[in-house]
Amino acid sequence: METFLIVMLVIVAIALIAVVLLQSGKSAGLSGAISGGAEQLFGKQKARGLDLILHRTTIVLSVLFFVLTIILAYFI
Repeated sequence: METFLIVMLVIVAIALIAVVLLQSGKSAGLSGAISGGAEQLFGKQKARGLDLILHRTTIVLSVLFFVLTIILAYFI
């Protein structure tokens, strides 16, 4: 059981790294840093298509990563 959990944790960690690296940046340069926060705060720029899928996948993988880590810590 412990070996299975470790293998699953490694797979989820690699997938989480890949998904985070595939996401596009939220700001482009200094102008994006100034206006990007306001757009994100007021919701003018909504994620669509691939960005939305990557965002949701990141959330699912991160929750799965933490759950597997807690379960593995319990068994060890």
